[in-house]
Amino acid sequence: MTKGTPLPTPSAPHARPIARMRVTRVALAAAALLALGACTALAPSRKAEAPTAPSFLETPPGWMAAAPADTLSRGPWWTLFDDPVLNQLAPQVAVSNQNVAAAAAAVEQSRAAVREQRASFFPTLSLDAGVTRSGVGGKAGSTSSSGTTTSSSKTSTRFSLGLGASWEPDLWGRIANTVSAASATAQASEADLANATLSAQVTFVTDYLSVREADAEILALQTTIEGYQRALQITQNRYAAAIAQKSDVLQAQTTLANAQADLAQLKQQRAQLFHAMAVLAGQVPAAFTLPAGDWNATTVPAIPVGLPSDLLQRRPDIASAERRVAAANANIGVARAAYFVSLTLSANGSQGSTRLSDLFNASSFAWSLGASLAETIFDGGARTARVEEAQASWKQSVAQYRQTVLEAFSAVEDQLSAASSLEEQQALRRIASQAADQTEQEMQNRYKQGLVAYTDVVTAQASALSARRALMQVSLNRQTAAINMVSALGGGWSTAQLAKD
Repeated sequence: MTKGTPLPTPSAPHARPIARMRVTRVALAAAALLALGACTALAPSRKAEAPTAPSFLETPPGWMAAAPADTLSRGPWWTLFDDPVLNQLAPQVAVSNQNVAAAAAAVEQSRAAVREQRASFFPTLSLDAGVTRSGVGGKAGSTSSSGTTTSSSKTSTRFSLGLGASWEPDLWGRIANTVSAASATAQASEADLANATLSAQVTFVTDYLSVREADAEILALQTTIEGYQRALQITQNRYAAAIAQKSDVLQAQTTLANAQADLAQLKQQRAQLFHAMAVLAGQVPAAFTLPAGDWNATTVPAIPVGLPSDLLQRRPDIASAERRVAAANANIGVARAAYFVSLTLSANGSQGSTRLSDLFNASSFAWSLGASLAETIFDGGARTARVEEAQASWKQSVAQYRQTVLEAFSAVEDQLSAASSLEEQQALRRIASQAADQTEQEMQNRYKQGLVAYTDVVTAQASALSARRALMQVSLNRQTAAINMVSALGGGWSTAQLAKD
């Protein structure tokens, strides 16, 4: 049968049984093809194997193991830092951040694509209606009594109404695989949204704690500068009394100016962090407010890590990569379906009349049923190339998935190592800071007694200030490592949150 050729329409009562037999044969043939297609799975059943390990390498001694409840969603994980202002600001990121909004729009787009592909399972119905007015005119006509020839013309109007339907059964799983690919892509988009939200929240919380650390450093510098100003005044008085040298005054001025310059630089850094926070919260800096406040430097939550295999369920970037592997796998089935014959079933009914009142008269109704088969005989290897392209795309997605898993394991190992090292560093920095403060005070007292030169005081002051700032920085680094651990573990997200399409 030629493609697109409908079954003959009976024109006499005795032809109807023959037409019914032909329609029945076509229906049986279509049913047989559908049954054959139902047994054909063209998408290879292949699942990418992810690298894993029985335990993490860098787990420090005494590290808290994960309890079953630790695998559940932590919700607003930033509350672990026990900061009321942070608890109030952080939720704005998921609502107002524009990168998150773009990822959310991508999810909506991918879900719409699933619905679009799923619609191919159903027949397509069409309705058309029209009216046509035509006429025929000529110069020849009748002759009047005065001998003048007049022209005559004839016009007609025709009304039409038609209803059509067509359906291409999914014999070889092309549509099913297309829907599967779209569904997997939609789930990957949902995981991307979760990853974008987590990334923005991690950056926001990190910037917030950095702002609070800057506030603490600014306060410490301001206190130090006040001490330097008093030291300068004492030195000037001693110089005026001919007890100290001019070089002592110059050194005191130098120390004070350097500390003031450090303060100005720190305020600039604080302003830049504040501006970044405003953007992350979806606001312009002028509309965002964050006055100076206290910093809970000692609050460093311990984040249980569980087993390495847990990452495969808890990290949204891993879930996204795995879902893209599934989509690429389904696309192989879509490409392979092009090797096989396609069947299209069609039905049409139409009515036409020169009068609108007769349009729905049964005698003017015409109908047709059709079935067509199509198969590509030669395409120069295009289908084979498309299948090979889909297979190569699958291999690429598998490699990217495995790389994502490896990087996830490395990120957790990094934070485990950092947590152990920074805890040790903080203890040592605290001892160094306390010793430096005592040395500074002792040198100032000895200088007032004339026992040491002012250069010794300057050296002690610089060491004490450096030690205080180093202690603050390592305290911030510990908190940042805890935040990065939350991020490395997926923030409490799990694959159970993916929609089942």
